[in-house]
This record gives sequence, structure tokens and C-alpha cells, in this order.
Amino acid sequence: MADPAAAERADAERRAARDARSTEEWVLVEDVREDSTKPAPKATPKRQRDPAPIDLAGEVREQLSRAVGGARRERVEKRLAEAAEHFEADRFGDAARILKKLTDEAPTVAAVRELYGITLYRQEKWKAAARELEAFRLLADSTEQNPVLADCYRALRQWTLVDELWLELRQVSPTAELVGEGRIVMAGSLADRGQIVEATKLLEQGWSFPKKPKPHHLRRAYALADLYERGGEIPKARALFEKLRLADPDFADVRDRLRALD
Repeated sequence: MADPAAAERADAERRAARDARSTEEWVLVEDVREDSTKPAPKATPKRQRDPAPIDLAGEVREQLSRAVGGARRERVEKRLAEAAEHFEADRFGDAARILKKLTDEAPTVAAVRELYGITLYRQEKWKAAARELEAFRLLADSTEQNPVLADCYRALRQWTLVDELWLELRQVSPTAELVGEGRIVMAGSLADRGQIVEATKLLEQGWSFPKKPKPHHLRRAYALADLYERGGEIPKARALFEKLRLADPDFADVRDRLRALD
């Protein structure tokens, strides 16, 4: 059985680590108001980044051994694998029910907190998702889910935290894809604040439509075309939506967007 005093000390250490990383007053997600006077912005189609299927080998097994140990570990492994299968089949309610119990049993296992956070995100439970993804970020010391976490804060209209996560992502620069996803979220956040010009410039920076675009390129192109349209730059919007249509005719609602611009 876990030592309550040790668990309390671990929680205190994680809170201290989070505070130490922040360069300004931290706004706790638990304190975010749920009854915002403005509706949460819709996510850009296909923007969310989901974790790879749970791999129960190596580090995750070690984390589970430390967290639960003994015979319980096998049961927790099995349940985590079941949750991952539900997630991959878009059965988010089933996944969430399993993961909620696993976070109580193994709160220090980063993979559990990550998958639960992403599952809640897919259910559009922004506040709960942010809480789990913050736990993952601290436990794993990782920026892997910064774009998704920032998107949660964007939906909650916590602009300072969106800015902070984007700054951290730019400084670490883990991969071009991950930074690109963060850029899309940050631009969307600026647009939500009415800063269309600034949002457009952020997505235009270093941008050109690649010959063989990957999914994150398509998401960035869609977001930029949308900003062009919102900013009144209709020819640019039409040209970029057309490139998207040629690259992937079934991407989001690109066909409808083009027809609306004719």
C-alpha cells in the first residue's frame, strides 16, 4: 500500500517544480471559471495531436512497478492496454472510465495521465484535460503535449498560459511538427483575442506549401487560409484552400470553404 506521507511529499515537490518553471504568477487550472461569458472557440479541424498507442514495455512498465508493484501491476497494465484500445477506436467514454480509476491507483505514471488527458480533450472537457496534461508535463518533464494543453487553455480563455506554453515550446524546439502544432494553437489564440493580423503573421512566418505535405502542413495551411478569409484577403484564402483541395480533397470542409468563396 502506498505511503500517504510519501505521496503528499511527492505532490508538494511537483507543485514546487511547476512554480519554479513559471516566470510569472501561475494561474491554477482548478481556479479557472467554468461559466465563461464567451463560448469556447472550436478547434481547428484535425489539429489535435494524439499520443502514439501505449507501449507497455520499458519505461512504462518500470513506472507501473514503482507505482503499484507486485500482482497489481499486471492488472493495471491490462487495464491501461484496454483503455488504449478504446481510445484508438474512438470509444472515449469507455477509455475515460478506465483511466479515471487508474489515475487514482497510479497517479505518478506519466503515460496514464497523458492518455487520460488526451481522452478528456477529445471529449472537450477542457478543464479536466488540462489538469491531467499538466500532471503529465511535470511527471515526464516533456513538451510533447504542449499544443494540446495550450488548446485546452485556449478554450478556457486562459491566454497567459497559452503564451507561456508556446514560449516554452519555441525554446525547446523538440521537432518541427510539434512546434508547428503549437504555432497553430498560438495563432488561433491570437485570433480569438481579435489579433487577426498578428495571428496571420505568425502562421506566415517561414511558411510555404510543401510539394509533399504532411498532416501538420495541411492543418497549418487550413488555419492560415481561414485567417486570410477572416482578414478580408479573399484571393489569398481561395488560393490556399485550392492548394489544400488538390493535396487532400477530403480534408476537413475545404470543399465547402471554396464554394463559399466563389
